[in-house]
Amino acid sequence: MEAIPKIGLGTFGLTGADGLAALGSAIDLGYRHLDTAQTYGTEENVGKAVACSGLNRGEFFVTTKVTAANFGRLAESIDDSLKALGLDHVDLALIHWPAPHDTPPIRAYIGELARVRDTGRARLIGVSNFTRRHVDEAIAEIGEGALATNQFEQHVFLQNRALDAHCRERGIPPTAYMPLAGGRVDGDPVLTAIARKHRSSESQVALAYLLARGSIVIPKSATPERQKANMAAGGIVLDEADMHGLAGLDRGERHIDPSWGPNWD
Repeated sequence: MEAIPKIGLGTFGLTGADGLAALGSAIDLGYRHLDTAQTYGTEENVGKAVACSGLNRGEFFVTTKVTAANFGRLAESIDDSLKALGLDHVDLALIHWPAPHDTPPIRAYIGELARVRDTGRARLIGVSNFTRRHVDEAIAEIGEGALATNQFEQHVFLQNRALDAHCRERGIPPTAYMPLAGGRVDGDPVLTAIARKHRSSESQVALAYLLARGSIVIPKSATPERQKANMAAGGIVLDEADMHGLAGLDRGERHIDPSWGPNWD
């Protein structure tokens, strides 16, 4: 299975003219992995940014996510997304969340996602915010090796070790959303000390830690300076002491936890 680019750009909130400008600056800085969703309101901007870049479509890796409200018309909703994006396919289509309270159950919609892949509208498929149980149920329906990733909240303060390990055991690379804990990594003394050692920033160290663990990261930033810094995190090499210190920051600090969400691992 094709590898997902290790560093991408989260696009939540990058709407309107300012959002389009932010996408343009990210592309100019070398971002090619762009992550959107049906509920973000950014599919159109992502498509415009790709079209205006002057680059070939094949240079980009575009992800979108299907919202639970569209499970009854999943394939048609992907067509809607493609129309908004101005593309004939996405590189990755994800189920954004399991259905609230598992109604409908995974078996009612995951097969349709696989058919979207089979028809060429998505090159890869995956899931987001799936617990270990949900991952196993999806695999039972569509088979081993079908899921390219499970995207979930992961950062130094919420390392999600049980889910992370389970996904890796099942051959599913994790994608970390909110990898900077919503900007809360700045000023942490452990991160600050390691950042000083590597002549970098706390945010860069936080991203480098996830990358070193093998996660894909999709930080969102609207400013060229932050975008450039986030991309440069891929060049930071942490040593064993750094990794040990950062592992100790895990405190189960979850920021995305809707009332209708799953019972987390």
